[in-house]
Amino acid sequence: MSSSVSESLTSDAAAPRRASIELPSGGSITRVAGIRVGHFTDPRRPTGCTVILAEGGAVGGVDVRGAAPGTRETELLAPTNLVEQVHAVVLAGGSAFGLDAASGVMRWLEARGIGHRAGPARVPIVPAAILFDLAVGDHRIRPDAQAGYAACEAASHHPPAEGSVGAGAGATVGKLHGIERAMRGGLGSASVTVGGITVGAIVAVNAVGDVIDPVSGLIIAGLRSADGQRIAGTMSALLRGELPGLSAGMATTIGCIATDAVLTKAQAQKIAQMAHDGLARTIDPVHTQFDGDTLFTLATGASGLSGNPSALGAMAAAVTAAAVLRAVRAVRALTEPGLPWLPAAADFDDPPVRSSASSPAFPPNAAASLASSTSPPGSKP
Repeated sequence: MSSSVSESLTSDAAAPRRASIELPSGGSITRVAGIRVGHFTDPRRPTGCTVILAEGGAVGGVDVRGAAPGTRETELLAPTNLVEQVHAVVLAGGSAFGLDAASGVMRWLEARGIGHRAGPARVPIVPAAILFDLAVGDHRIRPDAQAGYAACEAASHHPPAEGSVGAGAGATVGKLHGIERAMRGGLGSASVTVGGITVGAIVAVNAVGDVIDPVSGLIIAGLRSADGQRIAGTMSALLRGELPGLSAGMATTIGCIATDAVLTKAQAQKIAQMAHDGLARTIDPVHTQFDGDTLFTLATGASGLSGNPSALGAMAAAVTAAAVLRAVRAVRALTEPGLPWLPAAADFDDPPVRSSASSPAFPPNAAASLASSTSPPGSKP
């Protein structure tokens, strides 16, 4: 090795090698041409649905990573299957009952002559995914076809409301030990434009795991201590040997990526896959047995540019991560009588717990210090 090369390597090694984590600071999925978003938030309990409309048609893709998904019309999005155009995506609370909201969206689209031509009819193509929020209030209240129709009526090109709205109204995070020690999740959106192509995301965050700021490594919302007064951290609890107290399907983070790039179905699917990296950066653990994590892609092609699918996938991951953080930062605590007390990220101004994912090894004394500061058993373990 020459001395000049050796000196160069030595100089580089002396410099910090921390990865630069940059997330979009604003925007929304409605900055993508051809996309409108509407919410229905039920006034009777925290639940609702969100519709992402692509009335001019969009090439669709999907990627399901969680082990307990609740979905509809995902198989037709496979690149080998016939239908090319999607007209809306529905995200809903209410567990599997909430899939009924898609029927209302279909009815709204059909009334406007929008859909896949099938003989004498036009059949709107409306994939959907749901999350579990039945533990927050009266479980008999959940989004239905009327809710989906109302979300369409409310749709606009304006930036959608964020926080405890639509599909994120009853969302929670940090549910390793059930709703009693959880915090509020929510719904967020973000976008970025590079080289004339816009990529946006909208995500309803309802995870078993904690939400982590990948820049600071701090947990901003997640599992609380037994006394409920501080953030304890899901991975710290798991590494102490604490096991989940949930049933399969009682969580799930769902969302939609949209872009104005021209894509094939195979490319749209790849972008949905890469977008899950944004969940992995901000939710820990993610894609568990109790989650049904599902992300859709809609490509309107309105920019007329094809773009590079790998670059677009990386952009999708970035806006997905940003949307997750915006979701939990936009909510406020749930304190209504008759509902579980669910604090928000804003209630913990200086989270004391650093995610174990932010360092290569779990600090050997962390478990002892956490255990010593936890209140005596009394709440659900």
